[in-house]
Amino acid sequence: MTKYLILPLLLIFWVLQPVHSQTDTDPVVLLSSNLPIVKITTTDGEAIQDEPKITALMEIISNPHGARNLITDPGNVYSGSVGIEIRGRYSAYLPQKPYGFETRDPAGNNLNVPILGMPEENDWILTANYNDKSFLRNYLAFELFREMGHYSTRSRFCEVTMNGEYQGIYLLCEKIKQDSGRVNIANLTPLEISGNDMTGGYIFKTDYYDSFNSWHSNYSPVNKPGADVYFVYFDPSPEDITVQQRKYLADYVNSFESVLYGSGFTDSRTGYRAWLDVSSFVDYFLIGELSRNVDAYKKSRFFFKDKDSHSRLIHSGPPWDFDWAWKDITENCIHFDQTDGSGWAYKVNECSNWPIAPSWEVRLLQDPVFAGNIHDRYFTLRKSLLSESSINHIIDSVANLLDEAQERHYEKWKILGINVGTPEYGDQPLTYSGEIVKFKSWISRRLDWLDRHMLGASIGNINKHTPVLRIFPNPASEYLHIESDTYISAIRIFNITGMPVFDNSGGLNYGTTLDLGGFPSGIYIIKVIFLDGGEITGKFVRK
Repeated sequence: MTKYLILPLLLIFWVLQPVHSQTDTDPVVLLSSNLPIVKITTTDGEAIQDEPKITALMEIISNPHGARNLITDPGNVYSGSVGIEIRGRYSAYLPQKPYGFETRDPAGNNLNVPILGMPEENDWILTANYNDKSFLRNYLAFELFREMGHYSTRSRFCEVTMNGEYQGIYLLCEKIKQDSGRVNIANLTPLEISGNDMTGGYIFKTDYYDSFNSWHSNYSPVNKPGADVYFVYFDPSPEDITVQQRKYLADYVNSFESVLYGSGFTDSRTGYRAWLDVSSFVDYFLIGELSRNVDAYKKSRFFFKDKDSHSRLIHSGPPWDFDWAWKDITENCIHFDQTDGSGWAYKVNECSNWPIAPSWEVRLLQDPVFAGNIHDRYFTLRKSLLSESSINHIIDSVANLLDEAQERHYEKWKILGINVGTPEYGDQPLTYSGEIVKFKSWISRRLDWLDRHMLGASIGNINKHTPVLRIFPNPASEYLHIESDTYISAIRIFNITGMPVFDNSGGLNYGTTLDLGGFPSGIYIIKVIFLDGGEITGKFVRK
């Protein structure tokens, strides 16, 4: 079935425009790289298409201890079958194609594998960078949201060849889905159609929709009265979700919206706080506004809900699709085309946009407490994670990592200095280093404007933040991932008798991955100590 039956007029306009492929007439030869190398080989050179997936061989090369990766090396991270297809919407029309792939066993069944330090799964994405000359727009959004304390797509930069032809730099990342190492909610099966079983887990989103993959909201946005809002089923997919589950999710969201738009929506016990994980909505708002992402609320905007027996709250995130963000775009909208750092992404419904965003945030901001949560969270993070020096550290780390590979990428795609992809205001830098300077400069202007115009007023400790900690997988075999939204100063591990077996108090930042190779099987106590003096103690099992 076709993914979408409705194609926005704006997309049709883009498709009809000439696309600057700017590929080199002489093939770019990749011999070795400091990045992982992904080699894709299709049968008899078969072209990859947008549905259905075709079978191909994939080899992923990443040598340990900083050794260079050679194109002639065998696949030592993964070497086997994949099902692969072109993915995306607008990006699928650009010359460097994005791909979705499933790792498979020889019989064609899904095969869960860990890739490049990411927890094992079978669904992965190769995100193209044709529309992002900095290579940082998605990566930075993912990293910041994770360090705020939420699950966010993990990713690794790599260089890709297709049937021996160089394709450039990609971001190999996790596909958003239900999984204990990803969106950690219950796995909803088609048999769970009543009682608590049916209450989760669900992932849904606002995005391009059709009559099959979506449901129509009973409410219009506060800032676009009379407009139609649709929510899209994502996991379970529109093909797999049952009639009963469709009705439950639509009814649940409708019940929340009836509270949100009701007179008592600010009540701390029965208002919106009884339905939403407020901290995730606050942090998603900050990511959407920091990046001034035109897509943050109208498309690729995800929500999820677990079973009621675990949590009945709707969460905002994970973030996705930020290649149109962090830049001044010619959208003919005052909130996105300004070059002085101004504008509000959450007011996207004031523009001529499609799909229509539900814009729950417009209503939520009518509550001084919610606005105060945003205000206090923003200025707290500005002292650490969202400081200009902290953000520039991430940018410089990526720029240094990609300094060698970007030369090959721009030999393949000769687009430096040319306005391709997202239509932008201003001159286009002629060098990659110029792109990084431009990227940093945009963020600096944006932070300066947000500092002077941030919404809300301080509410002090009315909702004092408690650190969030994720330790997974549990039980663990090879690696243990430790992630938090609060700066970690030390991790200490004890065996079941209380004897210390591990103590690390350096270079932890907001998380780390521990190699459990030297840990015997058994139960362990882990104590995570935060920079502010707080601590959390938990247990994990080494298989």
